[in-house]
Amino acid sequence: MAEKFEELARVVRQEEIATDIYSLWIATEQIAAHAKPGQFVSLYCNEGSRLLPRPISICEIDRENGGLRLVYRIAGEGTREFSNLCAGAQVKVVGPLGNGFVLQKKRAFLIGGGIGIPPMLELAKQLDCEKQIVLGYRDRELFLEEEFEAYGDVFVATEDGSEGTKGNVLDAIRAHGLHADVIYACGPAPMLRALKEYAAENGIECWISMEERMACGIGACLACVCRSKEKDAHSNVKNKRVCKEGPVFRAEEVEF
Repeated sequence: MAEKFEELARVVRQEEIATDIYSLWIATEQIAAHAKPGQFVSLYCNEGSRLLPRPISICEIDRENGGLRLVYRIAGEGTREFSNLCAGAQVKVVGPLGNGFVLQKKRAFLIGGGIGIPPMLELAKQLDCEKQIVLGYRDRELFLEEEFEAYGDVFVATEDGSEGTKGNVLDAIRAHGLHADVIYACGPAPMLRALKEYAAENGIECWISMEERMACGIGACLACVCRSKEKDAHSNVKNKRVCKEGPVFRAEEVEF
């Protein structure tokens, strides 16, 4: 079992990088030392009535300075509370949680959709291979795309066609005639389902990071189970716990 730590992290800085999307750097030495691309942390609110932690994927890891970057969208009162954190504030954090991406030296697609984009940034930094980065947004309000450009060729798709290719990430792949040997992806279920089918049709290895509502974040409550091809040893049914066995899976392991 991977080590996890509980720390009272210090906020280093925070900024809003798009409407209701925030970039938060926290100082958390032990978690930063052990974190991997694709893992997440659980942040606890200071408001006592909000008992459950909020899972947030890791966007960047700064091992040298003991820091983590978390990029998240305001989705409720808990994340709204986090958006008001200022430098010097403290927040309880547990992690690193879940598993991460398997790093391979193959020509790769790194595909992120919406708030599934942030966890792909640290993966882009650590992968030592040819990378084609495909990012999907709703409209022209892009975020992080310029930071990805340091690590590979970046292609953008927007639902309304205001930037890049009009449509979804697969539309961008086809429009530019892109090819890869392995897919790494994080985003909404419809996007992951389409990529799973695309990978199977083209004989491409595919790893997906699933977004599910979580409660405990450590695999005890079964609130985040997804359907799986094989029986889970924990529950003896065809389920996988996204927070424990995931959030990263081989695409053929899970059903949508």
